[in-house]
Amino acid sequence: MSMETCGLDARCAGCIRRSDEQMEAAVADDVPNHYGGGNDLAGAIADSLRRAGKDMDRLTTADLATVDEFHIRARKATLELAQSLNLDAASRVLDIGSGLGGPARTLAETFGCHVTGIDITQAFCDAATALSSWVGLSDRVDFRQGDATSLPFDDAVFDAAMTIHVAMNIAAKDRMYAEARRVLKPGSRFVVYDVLQGEGGDILYPVPWARDSSISHLASPDSMPALLSHAGFRILKVEDSTEEGQRWFEEMAGRLAKSAPAVTFQAFLGNDFPAMARNQVINLRERRIRTVSYVCEA
Repeated sequence: MSMETCGLDARCAGCIRRSDEQMEAAVADDVPNHYGGGNDLAGAIADSLRRAGKDMDRLTTADLATVDEFHIRARKATLELAQSLNLDAASRVLDIGSGLGGPARTLAETFGCHVTGIDITQAFCDAATALSSWVGLSDRVDFRQGDATSLPFDDAVFDAAMTIHVAMNIAAKDRMYAEARRVLKPGSRFVVYDVLQGEGGDILYPVPWARDSSISHLASPDSMPALLSHAGFRILKVEDSTEEGQRWFEEMAGRLAKSAPAVTFQAFLGNDFPAMARNQVINLRERRIRTVSYVCEA
């Protein structure tokens, strides 16, 4: 990318600032493009479900299970995290980086709460809205496009928040966690479940969150406590689930090698998803990455 200059000195602060802003804008475009851009994801998923013999008028969340929880250990991990959020039917929950809406629907269906999802990828928001209507949960979930580092909500409006496998694409994690703290009511819970940089070496690409290092921004386990505490959170619990995540991905890669289910993450990641799955197994096995969750209090 070329850098606009003032004509006097390409290293002046104003020129460097403009270059940084241009780079951030480019990355903001690259992330949605990685996850499907403007594709009709809901239409692609619906076509796959129909080919598998599913009745679109009688779909359940179980019918969407192989695609809508886009994170390691899927619904099992979501439910484990949810147990720490102290939810009931009156709770207003924020899902930061909500993707296709699977975790939001899981919480809404299980606890009767209302979940608002925000994601930088408009195609994900559109698909999440459609999928929620298919399974009768439109009244308990809503989704909007937005930036996790500049949330479009007032202060102290949510009773709980979660972010699952999202920060890997976000360089400004300090701003992301500070914004999460801002929109939460005092004393409420925030759970973070992310892929972190491991001790085993550089990441092998492609992986589900990036085809190369340009949009991959992994924090280390050592850096996370400071990031969360500086944002105003008190960490209540830390759990490393790397070994369990490795087994889960090995099983999924094995199933894909034999026969793919009706709908998979390939619907929005493209034909190189099998390669992503294989690399993810290696990255986990060699501890190039770790999966760690944090339960925090605002």
